[in-house]
Amino acid sequence: MMNGIIVVNKPQEFTSFDVVALMRRLCGQRKIGHTGTLDPMAEGVLPLLFGSATKAQDILPDSDKEYRAGFRLGMTSDTLDIWGEIKTSCESVCSESEISYMLPKYRGEIFQIPPMYSAVKKDGVRLYDLARKGEEVEREPRKVVISKLELVTFDEEKQEGSFVVSCSKGTYIRTLIDDIGRDLGCGAVMTSLVRTKACGFTLEDCITIDELRVLTEEGRQPEKSEKLLRSTESLFDIYERLTLGDKQAFRFANGNAIDVNRTAIKGRAEEGTIVRVGRNDGSFIGLGIVCGEQIRIYKMFPETA
Repeated sequence: MMNGIIVVNKPQEFTSFDVVALMRRLCGQRKIGHTGTLDPMAEGVLPLLFGSATKAQDILPDSDKEYRAGFRLGMTSDTLDIWGEIKTSCESVCSESEISYMLPKYRGEIFQIPPMYSAVKKDGVRLYDLARKGEEVEREPRKVVISKLELVTFDEEKQEGSFVVSCSKGTYIRTLIDDIGRDLGCGAVMTSLVRTKACGFTLEDCITIDELRVLTEEGRQPEKSEKLLRSTESLFDIYERLTLGDKQAFRFANGNAIDVNRTAIKGRAEEGTIVRVGRNDGSFIGLGIVCGEQIRIYKMFPETA
């Protein structure tokens, strides 16, 4: 079984689950997950988690994303993007400076109302299922963080441009563009979306679906390629690595806490500090957390999972 990460450049018109399903067929492995859904018409960085790496989904230290998003002013749609049903259309004459003036309002902590065409659940039902029936329900605003929002290009004649957005998990770029369009008084729809960064990985780290197909057709297994299969430990590079001796590693790998004063982080390990725990041979055991005088198991990533 493969354990680790393969970073895929998801193409347009593929759902995130489509990519997972394809990888299951290509790699012959069932236990595969991903780190965050990308809309079908979006493309870009989609880290896939294999084997024991799927246990990292809820504890990723870097869940921020970065996007390059295209937009068009002068219209709105039911899906908040160009692929939906156009609801309103008007002549827009906004300037680059007018758009730039609006952006500071959307930087930092903001609240967003999830779009009806989204996977968010309301009373156990996906919003997009309700939207397809023509229903619209009240949605609770959600707090997100926009750490970067810049206008990269804008064609005043076409009223089209693009943003670069760095944001927290759960941010809807479609909603952001729709909100900006409403503030401008003309409406706006998203026309393209490329995720350029996720979980610390960039487009340069990705492999395409076509490249994966070629590899498997040639009989080359993805787990044999260092370029493709990245270690589970790479998801946690933000944490300090603690390398244990054989006896301590054996204890920790078998579920036992170890004495922090008998490790290299003695005297500088604050309560709640998370560390990567590994062996002398470079292998990764899992994550530990400092609790008093002990380092206890935070999450294990067995190689045989």
